[in-house]
Formats: sequence, C-alpha cells, structure tokens
Amino acid sequence: MKVIFTLLVLTVAILLTPISAIADDATKNQEIAQRFAKCDANHDGKLTKAEAKGCMPRIYDHFSYIDSGNKGYLTVAEIQAVADR
Repeated sequence: MKVIFTLLVLTVAILLTPISAIADDATKNQEIAQRFAKCDANHDGKLTKAEAKGCMPRIYDHFSYIDSGNKGYLTVAEIQAVADR
C-alpha cells in the first residue's frame, strides 16, 4: 500500500511539472510586458536602444543581437521570444 501511494505521489508530481513551467513562462512574459510598457516612453509599441538604455539594461546590452533585422527597435514579442530560449 505504501508503494502504491508513493507511486501515485510521484506520478502526480511528474504530471504537474509542465503546468508550473507554463505558469513560470506566463509570469515571465507578463513581467517583460510590464517593464516594456514602462520603458516605451512614447508608447508606440517599439523599444529603441535609447529607451532600453536606462530602463532595461540587459536588453540594451544585447540590443543588436535581439534586433536581428536591424530595424532600430524591438517589440515586446521579440524580447519575450529571446527570454524563452
């Protein structure tokens, strides 16, 4: 009986692990979106390197890498995609 209970607990733990990972990703994406909104000074949905400089220093440091198309700005989706890697 104790072995069955242990197996049941382990099975539940394994099944719940991906759910918590999804919740962590959702929380991370929400935090990124909130910081992006604060940093996007002109509220155009585009974060320039100048806007990132004082507000999102890690994004500023890696701006050229994230902005692979050399558009001169980043979107929240681009930052979230890099953070998900």
